[in-house]
This record gives sequence, structure tokens and C-alpha cells, in this order.
Amino acid sequence: MNALPEAADPKAADSAAQAHVQAIVERSKSSFYWSMRLLPRARRQAMFAIYAFCRELDDIADGPLDLPAKQAQLAEWRQEIALLYAGSPAHPITRALAGPVQAYALDKRWFDEIIAGMEMDAAADIRAPNMPELQLYCRRVAGAVGMLSIAVYGATGRAAAEFALALGDAVQLTNILRDLKEDAGMGRLYLPAEMLDAVGVRERDPRTVLQHAGIERICAAMVDWAEQRYEDAETALQDCDRAALRPAIIIMATYRRLLERLVETGLPADHRVRLSMPAKLWIALRSAVTLRP
Repeated sequence: MNALPEAADPKAADSAAQAHVQAIVERSKSSFYWSMRLLPRARRQAMFAIYAFCRELDDIADGPLDLPAKQAQLAEWRQEIALLYAGSPAHPITRALAGPVQAYALDKRWFDEIIAGMEMDAAADIRAPNMPELQLYCRRVAGAVGMLSIAVYGATGRAAAEFALALGDAVQLTNILRDLKEDAGMGRLYLPAEMLDAVGVRERDPRTVLQHAGIERICAAMVDWAEQRYEDAETALQDCDRAALRPAIIIMATYRRLLERLVETGLPADHRVRLSMPAKLWIALRSAVTLRP
């Protein structure tokens, strides 16, 4: 974890921190990029900082370090978040988060939850967690991000929270389906034990499970679960400020289309299924026009 050099001019330090997080976002070529670009400048910079935080932690969890080293780095991030809320962040990402934390009343709980989700990956290679454990994992690594995001968007109330948590689950389940083979290569299997048991899959080795005759039925059950959570998000959205949630609606449209592509390709896919840049841009533009005040 590297801190920025101390700058005599606080504005220069803030500019360096903003440049740092923007570079992370631009390098990532994330599906979230176009939704963030539609935000006003201050809110966009806040989302860039949140994304950079998540990207940094995800790189630790999925990186080449051994588990103790990953756990140590995540513990450092817990300390850095504590410093952020104490008013003395040292890392460029938390420096970039300092303004948004104040401006949008970002709850420290959700940053801690994101770290806890990554700690689940760093505790051991996840293999066929039970349903409650997988639901907790989704809530931490995706739902918590959603809760921070709606605060930045300016969406408040119970319906907005329900929308954020349902969409977080749906997006993470879609990611799990997309990354089945990539995760198996790292010794991970996020398909729940109950679904494996239901079709007679007793093995827990990821590669073996993906070759089992019952894998298509398991994937179909996961698709149904993801689709239900998208529907739950749509239902909650009816009682929300849709204009404020425009970036999240773009994310939902993008990931629903990705789930459709995964089904069309066939699961588990032999390659990483992606949406083309024109397709992502079209979804963003279409959503922006549809939701224009």
C-alpha cells in the first residue's frame, strides 16, 4: 500500500489523488464506466474513487500472493479506512474518498463490508459455499457497493436500498456465471452446495464439477436466481427516483444483457463472454435518453 508523497499544497495532493483513481478506472475498461461518465463532475469523481477502492481490493483477493499476505494487505486497508474516517487518510484512494465521505455521508459500514467480502476470498479458496454464505458474500462484495453508490447518486429511502441490494445480488450472480472457468482455474467454485447436491454432484473440485453432467441444470438454477433478483430490483425501482438512479439503471440493463448473452452462448461458457464496447455504449445512451427529465 503506497501513500502519495506529502504535498505542500493540499489542492495539489487532492488533484494527484483524483488523477490516481481516474487512471485506475480508465485502465479497467469496466462495464460501469459509461454509467459513471453520465454523472455530474463531483458525483462522478466520488464514484471513480469508490470504484478504485473496490478494484484495489479485488486485485489483492485475486492476485498471486499467498493467503497470509492477502490477509495482511486487507488488514492494512481496514486501518486505512479507519484513518479516512478519522480525517487523516494516507493512500491516494482514501484521499480521493475524503471529500465524498463528507459530501454524501458515506457510511463506513459499507467500506468495512466490502473488505470483509474480500477477506472471505482470502481466508481460503471458496468451494461450494452454502446458500447463506453465498448470499452474505454477494451482499458484501456487491450489495455494499450499491449502498455506497445510491448515497452518491442522491437516492434515499427504503426502496432505494432494496433496489441497491437486489441489483448487487443480481450483478454478482451474473459475474459468478460469467467467471466459472476462470474461477475454477484459481481453485474457486461459487456455485452453492445445495444446488450441487440437488442434482447429485458430490464432488467439490471446481474443474471436476464443471465437467459433471448436472452442471447445465445447476447453471440454469443460478440464472433463475439472478433473473429473480433483477426482477426484485425492477419492483423496488417503481418506488424510487429513477432519474437519480440513472447510472444504476444503466448497470442493470448492461448486466441483464450480459446474462442473456451467457444463456445464448451456453453455460458454462468455454470462453469469457463480454459485451462489445458499442453494445455497452448503446445501452448507456438508450438509458440516458429514456430517463431524460
